[in-house]
Amino acid sequence: MHLDRACGVLHPDVESRRFQTAAAHYAVGRPPYPPDLIEVVARFCGLTRAHRLLDLGTGPGLLAIAFAPFVGSVLAVDPEPAMLAVATEAVRRTGVAVEVREGSSGTLGPEWGTFRAVTMGRSFHWMDRAETLRRLDLLVAPEGALILFNDEIADVPGNEAVRAWWSVVERYSADDTVRMERRSPHWQDHDAVLAASPFSRLDHLVDVHRSDLTVETLIHRALSMSATSTARLGPRAEAMVSEIREALAPFAARGAMTEHIEWTATVARRHASRSG
Repeated sequence: MHLDRACGVLHPDVESRRFQTAAAHYAVGRPPYPPDLIEVVARFCGLTRAHRLLDLGTGPGLLAIAFAPFVGSVLAVDPEPAMLAVATEAVRRTGVAVEVREGSSGTLGPEWGTFRAVTMGRSFHWMDRAETLRRLDLLVAPEGALILFNDEIADVPGNEAVRAWWSVVERYSADDTVRMERRSPHWQDHDAVLAASPFSRLDHLVDVHRSDLTVETLIHRALSMSATSTARLGPRAEAMVSEIREALAPFAARGAMTEHIEWTATVARRHASRSG
């Protein structure tokens, strides 16, 4: 059994180095969280400077830094030292009130204190979700919320380049057993898991965000993903990068490339009868 150091979850098919090699690519390649959506979510959840926020599975700290202006302090937690190093440097550059700490969903405990909100960006699926929610029930204030972020390639014109990129990534990740597990009919989606937890009152906030792309951005994005990280693919990573360049060459030759990403923020709270 190996530890997936992105979120601190034991899984027999995940090598601990996947996110170690992905760390340098993550902040450069992943689509940035839209500032407008962050602000809408913060207001929707009633966040103020009097509140603490926990970013669980923080990675390079992007979500922690994005929410920092809306709360008094942020605790950003991740078990992967390479990710923590990137997050620490990002916090230093921005000067926001974020504490970066080594930890994981498996080490959640009352000594962490109480939080008004807990954010998870692209990380909840790596955790023992039911156990994580049980532990968070003890740490989240009665009126608090969990906020899960997800991004998908929007089904709109203008995404031809990113779809060409995705077709290459799909082929190279097809033999990843962890990915196959999440796509199996037995895998419960996050909403179903949340519905069976104390945080069963769900709201979904959606935003479609357009941004410019470069070939290098999408190469970094592929290498930042667990299923197509250098650690998992080994020598095949170079072949994947070559195929990505080839697939994107016609789009790059025409000028600027764009992508439209559909972002969903799932806000999970307790029902009134539980929160008093």
